[in-house]
Amino acid sequence: MIAVFDTNVLIAAIITEGICSKLLHRARAGEFSLVSCPFIMQELRRILSKKFRLGQDEITSSMEPISEAISKVIEHSIKVKDTCRDAADDNIIACAVAAKADYLVTGDSDLLDLKSYKSVRIITPRDFETLFV
Repeated sequence: MIAVFDTNVLIAAIITEGICSKLLHRARAGEFSLVSCPFIMQELRRILSKKFRLGQDEITSSMEPISEAISKVIEHSIKVKDTCRDAADDNIIACAVAAKADYLVTGDSDLLDLKSYKSVRIITPRDFETLFV
């Protein structure tokens, strides 16, 4: 099974001890393949820097568990346009399509309202966790 985590899930995984961190642990344990792309990784770095005011060393150490969990970071040229109100969300969907992901895991209500895009199911972290119990 292949999954792409939206940036909000990755942030939650590193700042809280909840479902998102548990899912990151499952990815590190190889229970599914977690795939990402440069857009998501750059957005993650930007949020850690701007919103959480972390320095470069802190960002690097915060991202370590994520880097260990990701099976691969893919480069792609897929474009998704005008699917979401936020153009950044279109980039997240494009990553999931390019990764041939079964699931896009997000807490973003705009993405969740879509329910799916092409063959990618869009679900909450809690719903994704239920696939393992």
